[in-house]
Amino acid sequence: MKALLCLAAFVLSGLALPEFIVNTTNGRITGHSASGVLRVREFLGIPYASPPVGDLRFSAPKRYVEKKQFEASKFVSLPGGSSGLLDIDCLFTPSASVDFPNKTPQFAQVVAAFTGQNENVQSEDCLSLNIWSNSKPKKPILVFFYGGRYTTGDTNTPFYNGKYFAEAQDVVVVTVNYRINIFGFPGAPGETQNLGLLDQRLAVEWVHDNAKAFGGDPNRITIFGQSAGGAALDFWSYSWTKDPIVAGMISHSGTAFSFPVNSEELAARHWYNATSFLGCGSSGDLMSCMRSKSADEIKEAITKIPPPPGSSVARSQPVFQPTVDDSVVFADYTTLSAEGKFAPIPYLLGHTDNEAGFYNISAFAKGNILTEQEWQEFNRDVFSCSIRQTATDRARHGVPVWRYRYHADWENTRLYPTSRAYHGVDLHMIFGASGDVSGLLEAPEQTVLKKTMQEAWARFAADPKEGLKGLGWPTFDPSGKTLLQIGLDNKPTVSFIDPGVYDDACLDVTS
Repeated sequence: MKALLCLAAFVLSGLALPEFIVNTTNGRITGHSASGVLRVREFLGIPYASPPVGDLRFSAPKRYVEKKQFEASKFVSLPGGSSGLLDIDCLFTPSASVDFPNKTPQFAQVVAAFTGQNENVQSEDCLSLNIWSNSKPKKPILVFFYGGRYTTGDTNTPFYNGKYFAEAQDVVVVTVNYRINIFGFPGAPGETQNLGLLDQRLAVEWVHDNAKAFGGDPNRITIFGQSAGGAALDFWSYSWTKDPIVAGMISHSGTAFSFPVNSEELAARHWYNATSFLGCGSSGDLMSCMRSKSADEIKEAITKIPPPPGSSVARSQPVFQPTVDDSVVFADYTTLSAEGKFAPIPYLLGHTDNEAGFYNISAFAKGNILTEQEWQEFNRDVFSCSIRQTATDRARHGVPVWRYRYHADWENTRLYPTSRAYHGVDLHMIFGASGDVSGLLEAPEQTVLKKTMQEAWARFAADPKEGLKGLGWPTFDPSGKTLLQIGLDNKPTVSFIDPGVYDDACLDVTS
């Protein structure tokens, strides 16, 4: 009775229960109970870096040093106290909605949640992270990096809400906002490059330093990401070979081989195109002028810069994206990978069976119609073969690696009759929010498979070297039945096949 009275007193007084108050390097942070789930604490919009504004615009992130009480109740919080809290995204221009033929009733909701087609307020002051956790100590931590071609992306979406995953498994789930497009990858000559990737690093350092406060184990951090976010974590393994911090990596549909990067020369050309549009000139050090422009002016200017020549009609190359600097991003990943010049971090990676099912939408919007053969080649070259090369080289150098191919096509996530297992759809099985995203209930088999995948991802994070072996999942071997087929024929099962079924179509990557 006394406990109930104390609980009532806390609630009536508006005070937070002790389990929702944590002490961090930022000071005291107050979270709350996540809605719709049991025993999950939610901490939203925690700043991990100083606001990248003024002289810090287009600069490497600086560690957040201010210490104060903070109410973590929104995805990003602008200064001004609880009465001034707003949901904030980093700056980007969302893609326009598409009236796609034969689209399903849930098409618009699913695409909007995945691509950031929303009315969220945007700001440069967006470097924050979100945490979901129960109160048990020393849990493995999974830190997620969103995709979006380094051009769009946000964490304030039901697509990436970590509450269901944190409820289903004994893990801490973290999602990270990082700078994108010109704000994250400006390409200015003589300046620090790849700011968005450095944001990710600083965010994980913050998680490492504060893990115990949220019930996490700093020695068991796994980074996972999708598409550009998956490629980013693969870049990580080449950049931070001596101090990777993380114990495991999980990549959905993206590695260092998947998408081209900018050369220094190409990045500089794009930068000077932007500076010219903004009236700052087209050569020399123009940083002070660019820092004097409003964020909206810069956003408008970069929409005028066309994709570089030779971009694929299936996936145009972003203008502002990772740039070769021989520190964070390198020019020749083929050689580095073959020679094993990466951190030997256990790796789970894979992709969906029909990545093109999503890219078909943006191609249609631009009037680009590809044949079925062309889409098959896109699936093969950008995803299947690039992931095969990554997995094969890791296995050759003794890194524990698991490779999967996701096949399931559920009614509540289907975009059109033939979308099948498209780009990004496998994330629903990890975050577990397809019902919230689509407004439709899961199929019973879908729920079973979701639980299987959530358990597998959690087991990997708990023990990246051995965890999946407990499920009977074999480490990847190009010559054995070690390719994991997940959800084949919409069955809630995992089977194992010879990767040559798909890999025999790949070009010889060693030639």
